[in-house]
Amino acid sequence: MSVDVVISSKSSEDVIALLEDKQLIELHKEKSNNNFSVGDIYLARIKKVMPGLNAAFVDVGYSKDAFLHYLDLGPNFTSLNKYVQDVGAKTQRTSSLKGFKFEEEINKDGKIAEQLTTNQHVLVQIAKEPISTKGPRLSSELSIAGRYMVLVPFSNRVSVSQKIRNQEEKDRLKRLIKSIRPEGFGVIVRTVAVNKKVADLHADLSELMEKWDSCFQKMKSAKPPKRVLGEISRSSAMLRDLLNKDFNHIYVDNTETKKELVTYISSIAPGKEKMVKGYRRDAPIFEHFGIEKQIKSLFGRNVTMKSGAYLVIEHTEALHVIDVNSGQRSKSKDNQEQNAFDVNLESAAEVARQLRLRDMGGIIVIDFIDMKDGSNRELLFEKMKEFMKDDRAKHTVLPPTKFGLIQITRQRVRPEMEIKTSEKCPCCNGNGETHATILLIDDIENNLRYLLEQQNEKKITLTTHPFVEAYLTKGFYSVQRKWYMRYKKWVTIRKSSAYSFLEYRFFDAKKEEIRLK
Repeated sequence: MSVDVVISSKSSEDVIALLEDKQLIELHKEKSNNNFSVGDIYLARIKKVMPGLNAAFVDVGYSKDAFLHYLDLGPNFTSLNKYVQDVGAKTQRTSSLKGFKFEEEINKDGKIAEQLTTNQHVLVQIAKEPISTKGPRLSSELSIAGRYMVLVPFSNRVSVSQKIRNQEEKDRLKRLIKSIRPEGFGVIVRTVAVNKKVADLHADLSELMEKWDSCFQKMKSAKPPKRVLGEISRSSAMLRDLLNKDFNHIYVDNTETKKELVTYISSIAPGKEKMVKGYRRDAPIFEHFGIEKQIKSLFGRNVTMKSGAYLVIEHTEALHVIDVNSGQRSKSKDNQEQNAFDVNLESAAEVARQLRLRDMGGIIVIDFIDMKDGSNRELLFEKMKEFMKDDRAKHTVLPPTKFGLIQITRQRVRPEMEIKTSEKCPCCNGNGETHATILLIDDIENNLRYLLEQQNEKKITLTTHPFVEAYLTKGFYSVQRKWYMRYKKWVTIRKSSAYSFLEYRFFDAKKEEIRLK
C-alpha cells in the first residue's frame, strides 16, 4: 500500500487529501484563521453555571459560548484550578510541577456549582470544534500530543496504547517512560513508539515539556479569553499521526507550507524531508492528481461502486442513514444469497471509506441487503469491523439487528465535510440542476458496459451532443477505440445538435432506443 498526501494551499484555507493507492480516503479543510481547532488550550472565563445541566457555559472568544460539562473537568481539576490561580497571583514562578502539592480528586458524582463560579478563570482545551449552531465543546483534562506520546499535566499515570499487542514491548515502554517522566505529568504512549529508542522518546518528551512551558509563559500575562497553546496545523498533525514506511510523497503547491512541512518532518523523522515535493504546474494540483473527479463522484447523495451497486446517503440532525442498493449488478443471479453478500461486502468497504472521507460522526445506520444465512450476517459484521480498523476516530460497530441493520457510533470532533456535487445546468442557465458534468463520460461507459456485458447487445449506437461526440472520437487512440479494445465490439457514435450538453441515448441494431433503468 502506498500513501500520498496532496495539499492545496490557498490564502483562506488549506485542503488536504490523503490517498491510498491513488484512492481518496480522507479530505480535510483547514481555514487559515481557525482559532478553535481540537487541541487548542485557552485561558477562559466562566460565563454561566447551569446546575440543571451540571455544566457551565464558557467564554473562549467564540461567537457562541462553549460548553463544559462536569464530567469533562477531569479528576484533578482542583489541582489545575489551584495552579491557574497561583499563576495569576504570580506565586507560581515555574512551569514545572515538581514539588507542586496536588489537591484531592473531585467526586465523579459531584455538582458543577461545587467547582465553578461565574467569572472564574479556567484553563480548558477544545475537545470538539464548533458544529452547526453549537459552540466548542471543552475539557479541563488537558493533553498535549506529540509524535510518540501524549503528555497529561496533573497526572502520575503512565499508560500504553492498547493497539500494541506485544506485552514485552509494552513493559519496556512503560519502564522507559517512568524513568524519564517529569514529576506531576502523566504520559500516554502512542502506537508509533514501538521499538523506539530512549533517545527518541526523551526528545519527544522534551519537546512536549517546551510546549507546556510556552503555555505557562503566556498564561502569566494573559487576560481571558485567550489562546495560550495552539495545536499544530492540520497538515502537520496528519503527518504526526500517520507518517510511516508506507508514505511515498507529500505534494504541496505553496512554498511556505512546503517549508513548514519540511521543518516539521526533519524534527519527527530526520532523513525523510525529501518526500515533500513542490508542485508548480499550470493545472490545479487536485486536477492533476485526479482528486477533483473523485470528490465529485464521492460526495453526492448517491455513491456508485465499480460493480454497479450504489449507496444512498441521507443526513438528518439526529443521525446518518446509508441504504445499500444492488443497482445494475446482476451477477450470480442463480444464487440471490451470494449476490446479496457480495454487494454487502463491497458496500461495507465503501461505507468505511465514506465515514473517513466525509468525517461523519454521531449515529450511522446502514441498511444492507437482507441475507437469510446467519453465518453471512456474522461474517459481514466481522468484515465491517475490519474495514473500520484504520479509522482514527473512536467508533463502535454493533452487530446486525434482525432487520439486517448495522449501527455505528463514531466520534464527532469537527463539522462534517460537506461538498456540493451538483452544478448549474449549461442548458437551463441555472433554473435547474444536474449531476456533476465531470462524471458524464463515466456514466456513459457504466451504462455501455451494462448493455454490452449484461444485456449482451450486439450492435449499439450512441447519440450525444457534438462536443461530447468530438471528445469520444477525435484522435488516433480515441475513447471510442479504447472501448473497442476493451469490449471487442465497435460502438457507433453520432452527434446531434438537438441534444443538450449532458444528453445521450443508446440505440440498438433496429435503431430503437434502448431504455436504461
